[in-house]
Formats: sequence, C-alpha cells, structure tokens
Amino acid sequence: MNAAIQSEQFALLLNGTRLHYASAGERGKPLILFVHGFPEFWYEWSAQLAEFGNDYFAVAPDLRGFNLSDMPKDLSAYKARHIVDDLRLLIAHLGYEKAVIVAHDWGGAICWNLAIALPAVVEKLIIINSPHPYLFMQALAQDASQKSASEYMNWLRSEGSELALAKNDFALVEGFFNGMGQPPAAWFDAATRSKYHACWSRGLSGGVNYYRASPLHPPTASNKGPLQLNLNPDDYRVTVPTRVIWGENDHALPKSLLDGLEQFIPDLKIERIPEGSHWVIHEQPERINRLIHQFLKD
Repeated sequence: MNAAIQSEQFALLLNGTRLHYASAGERGKPLILFVHGFPEFWYEWSAQLAEFGNDYFAVAPDLRGFNLSDMPKDLSAYKARHIVDDLRLLIAHLGYEKAVIVAHDWGGAICWNLAIALPAVVEKLIIINSPHPYLFMQALAQDASQKSASEYMNWLRSEGSELALAKNDFALVEGFFNGMGQPPAAWFDAATRSKYHACWSRGLSGGVNYYRASPLHPPTASNKGPLQLNLNPDDYRVTVPTRVIWGENDHALPKSLLDGLEQFIPDLKIERIPEGSHWVIHEQPERINRLIHQFLKD
C-alpha cells in the first residue's frame, strides 16, 4: 500500500531560508531525502514518496528558488554552497543527523557537493542523471560534443530567459520534457501538466539563477566558465557509499560523463538504463524504486 503524502509543510531554517517540503511516513523512521532538479519541484518524487514512506520518513523539499520555497533576489544566494547549507539545515530541522540522499539533475549537482563537503550527514548517496562536478568541468572545457549539448545552459544564463520560458503558456519550458527530438512524454499528462504550470506560474527566475550563479557552463567569448577554474581532483572525492542511475538516452548529459567516475568514489555502482531519457524517474518510476530498494538493502 502506498504511503499518504503530506504536501503542505514548511521549514524555517537557521539561515533564515523558508523551505516548503512534502513528506510521507513517520518522523523518527530513517530519513530519506529526495532532491529535485530544473525545471521541477517536489512533485518529481511523488512516486518515490508514496513508496518509501512505508519504511522511511521520506521528504522531498522545494529547493530555494522553486515553487513554494523562498526565492531570493540576490544572484549570489544561488551559489551551490548556500543550497548545500539549506539541505544540511533541513536535515537538522527534521530532527536527524544524517539522511539517505536521492537526487536528480540540479539536485544531483548540489548533492554531489553535499557528499563531498559534508559526508557525515550523508548515509548513502543515489544520483540520477547528474554528472560529478569535476568530470563535468573537464567535459565542458575539453569535449566539443559536451559543449554543444550544454549550450542551452548559456541561453538560460542570458538576461530575460525566464520571460521567454513563460511565453505562450510555458511552451519553451515544456519543451525540456517534450523536445530534444523525442516524442511527447506520456508521463506529462493533463493532470501533471497542471501541477507543473502552477509551479512555474510562481516564478522561474530562481531556477534559472542556478545556471547564472554556477561557473560550470560552456565557455563563451566573454565568460571562460570552467576554463578559469583550477580544480584539484583530490578535493572531489566521495567517501560515502554511492549508486548512480543513468538514463543513457539523455541528450544533454550523455553517458560519456560516467567515464572515470570510479576514480573519485571507492564504493560505487552504476546502473545504466539504455532507453531511459533525462526524465527516467517519470518514465520508469517502478524501476527507479526497485533500484533504490536494492541499494538500501546492500
């Protein structure tokens, strides 16, 4: 039986940020935290909340800048370290010292950093279609095909991109789900579309600001992006048990981003889904749930 989802909850964190979150299950059971990406919100994880709320306290926040959570105006508020701090403080606010973390897309980018910087708060890490930061930096700097696949990031960084995304009843932002040369997404039905439109109507600037605040984007004539970074790979090692699930039919984040991942993570297993796209969580929720269960039993 699926656990009931409680969707109208808020946490005022010690850093002053107010986060909205949905949950399923009883507080006191082990905490499992589901972290969404762009252009999504907590609802991305509805199938996982209903499944894991039986045995865990399953929580899916809206990250700052998204949906019902605070949307700071200052661009610097969207730097990764602040989002990492939000998650650290949310775990503590919920009454826990650590959590199992499941994350996708931008949520994955934040949670790679969380696991690297604060391994004590991460019991296990599950990443879905989100590249390790050092490998992504290398690809953006050196791989012409990755630069081309990621050009959308520079468009999103440009002034007014949120206004363009909202035009014509969010036609462009829907294109992230239904575009990229693929047929319309079966999972993006009328009821789901209505929920996403309600989220996007609250504002898209916060989500776009994640791209604007990040140094990881294809180099341009005016902004060298990762070419100006001098990163030490030893600073990007992940010491917590990690599983990566990757839909290999991801047009923006190809499977080549997995190459070399094992050198950063001693306890790593990769599950590949050849037919899965970037939105594999929506396409195959039962399979994603099974893979998460397998990892939690390891």
